Amino acid sequence: MSLTALIDYGSGNLRSAEKALARAGAGAGEIAVTNDPAIVAKAERIVLPGVGAFADCMKGVRAIAGLVEALEEAVLKRGTPFLGICVGMQLLADVGREFGEHAGLGWIAGEVVRLAPADAALKIPHMGWNELTIARPHPLLAGIADGAHVYFVHSYEFRARDAGDVLATTDYGGTVTAMIARGNIAGTQFHPEKSQAVGQALLRNFLNWRP
Repeated sequence: MSLTALIDYGSGNLRSAEKALARAGAGAGEIAVTNDPAIVAKAERIVLPGVGAFADCMKGVRAIAGLVEALEEAVLKRGTPFLGICVGMQLLADVGREFGEHAGLGWIAGEVVRLAPADAALKIPHMGWNELTIARPHPLLAGIADGAHVYFVHSYEFRARDAGDVLATTDYGGTVTAMIARGNIAGTQFHPEKSQAVGQALLRNFLNWRP
């Protein structure tokens, strides 16, 4: 039975993410909510959620002794499939520019900056349902149509240095990164656990993903 580690570092919508993963997996494996580096290191899949400010989330991850090292060993060295959700995706960047400049994990080149929609009537945070524009095919998007609606709650966006790392975008007064992916690493700016059937399809794809 496979093990998916849902990382608890004090900043994430863990209950709904855990339930959504369990539904998507349909009993095929264990979902472990954990901050234990030993469990993270041996997991077949890893999910990093995140809600709140970039700096606070990064501080929470680094505060758990051995967690960053376990993540790097599993994801960067062994190729364990990884999914970051919302701020969990943003932490993959080199730097977050929220309340100053803060180093991220640096796994996917880019920066996290405040949303700046061209239409001044659009509110920050961006909150609600928006369409996905799929940039390229990917196993995580199997069965998900271009234009599918997903649920966002965020005030900052991931700007990837390499456009090839962008998997999907949305429009909110301009193009905003909705998904990134490189190798065994992927992330969603939207919340799949709040995105109903589309979110369930994406999580199911992730639980079956073998990059």
